Amino acid sequence: MVGPVSSPAARPRRPVDKFEDRRRELADAALLTLTELGYARTSLRTIAQNSPFSHGVLHYYFADKVELITYCVRRYKETCVERYDGIVSDAETAPELRAAVGEGLAATLSADAVLHRLWYDLRSQSLFEESFRADVAEIDDSLQRMIWRVVSAYAGFTGTAPTCEPSFAYAAFDGLFQQALLRHLAGSPTALDDLRAGAGELLRRMFV
Repeated sequence: MVGPVSSPAARPRRPVDKFEDRRRELADAALLTLTELGYARTSLRTIAQNSPFSHGVLHYYFADKVELITYCVRRYKETCVERYDGIVSDAETAPELRAAVGEGLAATLSADAVLHRLWYDLRSQSLFEESFRADVAEIDDSLQRMIWRVVSAYAGFTGTAPTCEPSFAYAAFDGLFQQALLRHLAGSPTALDDLRAGAGELLRRMFV
């Protein structure tokens, strides 16, 4: 007699799954220190001193701070990509998409400014640290594809073709966002509103 087959939920987790769960837990605990101090002033020991986990535990799951920081940033950026894919799928008209993109950028800047600051810190460090470059390039590529999906969706709504390449579209949106981040961190009361309006206008101008 053949016994009942256990459901996927009842099967024991594989060691690799548990390892990845632990890495996520450690990364979440490390983010507070990383976002406050940035790359240059942070070490695994510093993170351990400001978290419930020992230096030995952190070092077991991450070879060094480069691996930990890139892991943290990659996780957050993957969440951003999913969020904007949702914006694209929910929009039903070109004006609605324009407004949603501007609102989405302003919302994430307001809620997660220090995480975006960490990303730009990491990207700047990649100019000097070769160990960062492959990960930064991969994250950049995923963000460029995300922006191009927005542009392509807008093209579908308007029945027109964009007048720029994907790399130009990403560079333009990234520059707009980074300038808004700098202003927001400096205390500008209009940074979010300007980003909200500027993103919609930028998307429209890519079809002029």
